[in-house]
Amino acid sequence: MPNIAVLRDPSALPQGLSCPVVAIGNFDGLHRGHRAVIDNALALAHRLGRPCAILTFEPHPRDFFRPSAPVFRLTPLAEKTIMAERLGLDAVIALSFDAATAAMEAKAFIEEWLVRRLGIAAVIVGTDFRFGAKRAGTAEMLAQEGERHGFEVEILPEVALEGGRVSSSAVRAALEAGDIAKAGELLGHRWFVCGEVRHGEKRGRELGFPTANLRLDAACRLRHGIYAVRVLIGGEVHQGVASFGRRPTFDNGAPLLEVFIFDYSGDLYGRILTVEFVAWLRGEEKFSSIEALVAQMREDVIDAKRTLSEAAAREGASIFEAQTA
Repeated sequence: MPNIAVLRDPSALPQGLSCPVVAIGNFDGLHRGHRAVIDNALALAHRLGRPCAILTFEPHPRDFFRPSAPVFRLTPLAEKTIMAERLGLDAVIALSFDAATAAMEAKAFIEEWLVRRLGIAAVIVGTDFRFGAKRAGTAEMLAQEGERHGFEVEILPEVALEGGRVSSSAVRAALEAGDIAKAGELLGHRWFVCGEVRHGEKRGRELGFPTANLRLDAACRLRHGIYAVRVLIGGEVHQGVASFGRRPTFDNGAPLLEVFIFDYSGDLYGRILTVEFVAWLRGEEKFSSIEALVAQMREDVIDAKRTLSEAAAREGASIFEAQTA
């Protein structure tokens, strides 16, 4: 379990987190652009001798306004917490985004949350930050209110890599295309998911490839296919190959992540696994026979092991390193 504090709608902060420096945003993915904001927040917190936190919203505001078209979340709260701890933050403050929050005027948000409840020392935002009812609040207005209420405000420009700006939308597009390498470049770390191992049809066991089955969020639009992965189980990192898709050879059912973990035996049902996607191997296929499917699965294992070996030889931004050190 993470050691970082996770606070949902706090009425006040505990003593150890009082008068913090906060970075505000959805921070979906905690990509390189978000990291620039957070790195500056951490530096300012160090200079002021204050704790540092991110202030974010649950659910994603777009899910509130458009519930029929939910966002493909890169980092739901559990994953966001893992990354926040890895980055050295002291807390994740998650505010409920509901009708009351959506209707709150920008100045009222500052006075109620930043001043009264959180008592912040400083706030860091991106130049495109918008908040409050109808997104009327701007970074510039936040700076003006900071002068009035006595907290510092830093506004940071967007981060761009060769080929365009870094954004959560760009990461989602890469994952929808199965471009794991591009997603990792934008994120600054390998994309990962957390999920509870559920009982399945036991087909993998019958075929000689027992899998840990995880049901990802219904809004996940990761490209269906086969991936080389790393899996964190009880503090130990294992290698594996995973299929995400509808199993067209069998039932063409709801999307499922099925992970075959190399050289592992044990009951994983009910446990929470963290699965890190290292590389795309191939697209999902419908096979004419079980024998053809099994033959391809054997090839997938060989390809995954080779890919993972090559990845280990390169410097990589794995989310596991800080957790297992």
